[in-house]
Amino acid sequence: MYVPPRAQLSVAAETGCELAVCSAPAQGRLPARLIRPEDMGEEVRGTGTNTRYVRNVLPAGTPAERLLVVEVVTPGGHWSSYPPHKHDSDRGGETQLEETYYYRLSRPGGFAFQRVYTDDRTLDETMTVEDRDVVLVPRGYHPVSAAHGFDLYYLNVMAGPVRRWQFTNAPGYEFLT
Repeated sequence: MYVPPRAQLSVAAETGCELAVCSAPAQGRLPARLIRPEDMGEEVRGTGTNTRYVRNVLPAGTPAERLLVVEVVTPGGHWSSYPPHKHDSDRGGETQLEETYYYRLSRPGGFAFQRVYTDDRTLDETMTVEDRDVVLVPRGYHPVSAAHGFDLYYLNVMAGPVRRWQFTNAPGYEFLT
């Protein structure tokens, strides 16, 4: 949600809650708004151990200036953001989007892995992520794997100069699409 530089935003919780504030530079052409659970579309992506459940909080088809926001639940033992894909350029059918992942796990002690890498490997990091970790994906491919027995949730926020999600899968993974 966009809040003009001098504006103040007040939020009051009537029950316990966890609140995420997602933002990106914007012109302020649209008013702030509340997105309720019933306003979100849901879909299942992938098959087998690539199955995950997506809630489209702020998809490309809804009014916004820069943000694309989804929630993803990946069952334990499954992969997500898979096959590895990237959206870091405005060439070859991609859109340039930076991305963050905010992780939650279904029970204490769990973990997941996220790899972020480029074709030339100038960026090649594999991270163990735990409950409440945040990962920034400035560029490159970025698959995620949830440990068996620990369902994984992440809030996925993307933003870029063009508000459209178009990506390229990593070479060698074409047989998975």
